[in-house]
Amino acid sequence: MNPLSEIGKFLIAAGLFMVAAGIIMVFLPKLPFIGRLPGDIVIKRGNFTFYFPIATSIILSVVLTIIFSIFRK
Repeated sequence: MNPLSEIGKFLIAAGLFMVAAGIIMVFLPKLPFIGRLPGDIVIKRGNFTFYFPIATSIILSVVLTIIFSIFRK
């Protein structure tokens, strides 16, 4: 195959990924349940806030695993 063809395919895939990431960044704060699930740890003390989204991370991992397994086949 032509090496420029491979580079072109990579650039198209990278561009689509960046568009998808941008759309997610714009609309993610508007989703009410992301980051506020039971199981997410939030500790607020004075001017310090510690946030660790355990439940959100697990759900995101499961969803991405399903999506990637569908596209792999």
